[in-house]
Amino acid sequence: MSNGRSFKSDDSFLEKLAIGAFGTKKVIEDLSRQGFNPIELERGSTGYKIWKAIKIKRIRVPDILCLKNGIRVESRAKTSLIISMSHSEADANRGWDYGLRDEDFVALVKCKRIGERAIDWEASSLVQYIRTSDLRTAFSQRHVIIEKRKGAEEGFESRLTWPAAIAKADGQISYISNNRLQYKRKNDNRTITLRLTKNNTSLTALVKEGNSFPEDKILASVVPVNEVIKSTTVLKIKDYIDLLSSTSISDRYSATKALSYIGDAKCANALLKRMKDVNEHIYVRLEAAASLIRYGHPNGLKFINEIFSSDYLEYRLEAVIILSEIRNKNSLNLLIETISDNKQHSEIRAGAAWALGELRDVSCLPNLISAFSNVSETMRIEAARALAKISESNSEIVLEKFASADEITRPGLAWALSKRGKLEINKIFKIVQLDSIDTRHWLAFIFGYAGQDRIIGGIEELKNKDPELYFAVTLLWKILSSWVYNLEEV
Repeated sequence: MSNGRSFKSDDSFLEKLAIGAFGTKKVIEDLSRQGFNPIELERGSTGYKIWKAIKIKRIRVPDILCLKNGIRVESRAKTSLIISMSHSEADANRGWDYGLRDEDFVALVKCKRIGERAIDWEASSLVQYIRTSDLRTAFSQRHVIIEKRKGAEEGFESRLTWPAAIAKADGQISYISNNRLQYKRKNDNRTITLRLTKNNTSLTALVKEGNSFPEDKILASVVPVNEVIKSTTVLKIKDYIDLLSSTSISDRYSATKALSYIGDAKCANALLKRMKDVNEHIYVRLEAAASLIRYGHPNGLKFINEIFSSDYLEYRLEAVIILSEIRNKNSLNLLIETISDNKQHSEIRAGAAWALGELRDVSCLPNLISAFSNVSETMRIEAARALAKISESNSEIVLEKFASADEITRPGLAWALSKRGKLEINKIFKIVQLDSIDTRHWLAFIFGYAGQDRIIGGIEELKNKDPELYFAVTLLWKILSSWVYNLEEV
């Protein structure tokens, strides 16, 4: 299937997903530090996997749920820290606050690039929280800046910005008045002045004279901003069971997700009722089924299995992703059945291969290796990526499979080993017989693309064992480390 987006557009989309994922992970880490027991609420918000052929339209909920108190947090990762949200006046489902309750929070965290790849980003340790009710109040009072977007690629949405004064460097507050704020910049002791009005809107100082702060700290704003969420609420299992009957779909979804983590077998009846309700949203039913599988309830697995026969590929793919999160034999076996089912859609089988990689269970190696004989390139790619994850802690077993592989399956195994395998020269020569040109070619690929830093043992041993293989490997190293490698004409 051809892809409508260009490579650069794909890369840009991946970059946006990666920034969001690293930001959400940092917020979860920060909320864990605060003792709130957070989990990913919106599936996929901590990852950057792109599904191209099948698009999933999930229930719109905040990224994170705090199990301790039921507080939900929408993570907003920024490459330049500002208080901003995208907004659509034409579509209520794309409004800036759709799916958010007044008591929910928006978390801001800055991300910076740390490499050349689209996924090479790192989130700052500074996480700042704003209550949704405060953002709504400022919005209703027109204390926001509205920027209209004209491009179709942005969905004709607007950008809403809540005015704020933000530190561009570490420093210490030296002076605050009604209309300005000053701080001493840490690196050169220079005085920096910030106005406390923007677009005819007054900003409230959020710091005091003498306060020290890090770069990107919001010093003044039209909304209160905090680094800690204050909450004395404690939710128990019964509270989440009660939420299963809420009129709000996001509440019911949150409750089914929460009970996967903190519930017990006593929750089964309530979850079973949700799962069997044909009028319930399919994603709530799927989450209820996932919780039941974790409890060992057979009806949960039966429901997921039935979804694999659904007319809607979106539902089948969601079922695959759910199984990738459940580390038990039932989940593993159902994924193995799916990857082996020739009647199943190729993207669903590819998703099952990806899911097996997430589970990292070495028993599924034969099923992943068999995927290299499949005509679907997507399936072969996902199987190779899954094998790379499994190779991380099972290099010798994967290497044994490489040694006995045929010319069709050997390339996928070689790629997986080159990415994550532990490469000990002595063990490789004990396991792999250099009795075919194809084996030597792909062994050169493994060594060459793994790089010198991952080769354990003397490279001279490779030179003595097989001079031609040694030449091929060192040539690859030379090419791959050259500045002309990957050089483009335009």
